[in-house]
Amino acid sequence: MKKKIVVGAGYLLLSLSLVACATNTASRQERAEASRNLGEAYLHEGNYTAALKEFKKAEGLNPQDHYLQNDLGLAYHNKQQYDLAIGHFKRALALKHDYAPARNNLGISYLAIKDWDKAIYHFKEASEDLLYATPQYPLSNLGLAFYNKKEYSLSEKYFLEALAIAPDFVNALVGVAETYLAMGRVSDAVAKLEKATAVAPQSAGVHFAMAKAYRLSKDYHRAYSAYSKVIELAPNSLLADEAYKEAEKLKPMF
Repeated sequence: MKKKIVVGAGYLLLSLSLVACATNTASRQERAEASRNLGEAYLHEGNYTAALKEFKKAEGLNPQDHYLQNDLGLAYHNKQQYDLAIGHFKRALALKHDYAPARNNLGISYLAIKDWDKAIYHFKEASEDLLYATPQYPLSNLGLAFYNKKEYSLSEKYFLEALAIAPDFVNALVGVAETYLAMGRVSDAVAKLEKATAVAPQSAGVHFAMAKAYRLSKDYHRAYSAYSKVIELAPNSLLADEAYKEAEKLKPMF
């Protein structure tokens, strides 16, 4: 009789141990997710150091989270630590090989280090994923990669494919416009950039590109106005300094 009681107590202790283990695992995952969520909030605010601190805390609790590995990659990329970013994007893909956002982000980090061919490989992989909800991103990035390789026909092809999916996608509008400028198709570039400024009227970068296109089309008054808009939208920035220099060059022309 006593033996049965001892065995029963053993089962009870084992059951309690399993419950405690499961509870502890759930607690770790919850804390990891809380840190990841806080890190993502910091990431969206542009506070990359604070984001990285939270992501590292979360990684210590749950290193097998592919979302977290992608977040770590984004934080390192924005701190211009591209080798570390690439490592975490690869880790995210090792954990979930079909996680297209990490694939696209990996391509972006390769763009940053000017490894165009590796960037193109990963953008193609991402763009061909039929479950990826926003294929316009890797398609536009393909356009940018081929632009940097000076393969302008392919650059135009992919930017236009992105715009076929998302006609108001500003990155693709500006990208194909820059491609047209490189091809000498200035009027086509102006048309795309006028649409881009209508879609994103508060973007200093878009107005700067618009000013360049107007200048090349010899529409100096509009170019000067576009440079002035850059200064208005982004005062005390490097872009505004460049816009001021270019605007001053235009004054003798009208």
